[in-house]
Amino acid sequence: MAKNRPASGQVRIISGQWRSRRLPIHDLEGLRPTTDRVRETLFNWLAGDLAGARVLDCFGGSGALFFESLSRYASYGKVFELQANAAEQLNKNLQTLKCDPTTADVVKGDTLKLLAIAPTEGFDIVYIDPPFRKELAEKSIQLIDENNWLKENAQIYVETESEQAQLQVPANWVQLKEKKAGQVLYRLYQYQP
Repeated sequence: MAKNRPASGQVRIISGQWRSRRLPIHDLEGLRPTTDRVRETLFNWLAGDLAGARVLDCFGGSGALFFESLSRYASYGKVFELQANAAEQLNKNLQTLKCDPTTADVVKGDTLKLLAIAPTEGFDIVYIDPPFRKELAEKSIQLIDENNWLKENAQIYVETESEQAQLQVPANWVQLKEKKAGQVLYRLYQYQP
């Protein structure tokens, strides 16, 4: 079983309009919600940039990063999720939170196939937090870069297993931050075209 999974099958929103709300999550193989400690660090890094931002969560899972962003007043959020049960739960949680349906989309599908299609509008913040040991991070990075998913100066969060110390990113992605917590290595980049 994956580590760092809340025993209660819930994820807690740390801050913002839905602060301290707990949302149910599906118990799926490989699901590892980003821990509160890592999320607190990440959202401290992004503190001044979330309000009004367009946010893309490439691997929804529990929706922890997606819901946290919307709670902190991102103007729009889109989340990709492969598993039908998890996608359904993400939609239910949006309804529970009474989230304006025009500000959030849950897209059920294969992230790599979805990223292969250029969006109509880019994103300010992108989260790449794939299941570990499936070689999805670098493939996602390549597709995001090739298909213009990023607005100028967009920030990209990448979470990988700690043994993946080397990560191939485009030359115009400048690394801003990097930290390690247990089995997790997480980094923040900025896209500078």
